[in-house]
Amino acid sequence: MKIVFATNNEHKLSEIRAILGSSFEVVSLADIGCHEDIPETGTTLEENALMKAEYIYNKYHLSCFADDTGLEVEALDGAPGVYSARYASLESVASDSQQTLSHDSEANMARLLRELANNNNRKARFRTVIALIEKKDVCPCGCTSIKLVHKFEGIVNGEITREKSGAEGFGYDPIFRPDGYDKTFAELGADIKNQISHRARATQKLAEYLKTL
Repeated sequence: MKIVFATNNEHKLSEIRAILGSSFEVVSLADIGCHEDIPETGTTLEENALMKAEYIYNKYHLSCFADDTGLEVEALDGAPGVYSARYASLESVASDSQQTLSHDSEANMARLLRELANNNNRKARFRTVIALIEKKDVCPCGCTSIKLVHKFEGIVNGEITREKSGAEGFGYDPIFRPDGYDKTFAELGADIKNQISHRARATQKLAEYLKTL
């Protein structure tokens, strides 16, 4: 089965493909000729995931899914949350209107560790929401179709370490230690992460649904 994943992020693509396995052919935005930036102006993970999936469905009329992921830190009242990928640049924009938003993992981690400082409450969780839009033909010739919207959520609880550790993964992986493990995602490696991560859990729910089609 072929399905579009609304991303060109190679890290996400490799993770999703590894988790879904050979039963599904996951194609990227670049594979369908989409190179524009898709708006992500929602205030929740759910809104952003659906916004990206609807953009692709409305333009290309293909079944597709999109995800949005946030790191939610208890001591920071759930921040950075939906702004996780742009956390550090939001701080820069607030102090300099000429700055633009960017995704800088090192700067994001530095800001988070600085804001937590010596706070002993390091509880955090990663949460992924996947929005799937399924194109469903309603007549044999395929001349009429409807769209069905489904959402899947995956959560992994853990804690923020006091310093970076590990070289694998991406994003906040070097400072997030999942519950039940003594290593960060960046130390555990892709094989273990792809079994227990927030994205793995959401993707597993997606896969279970897709296998029913």
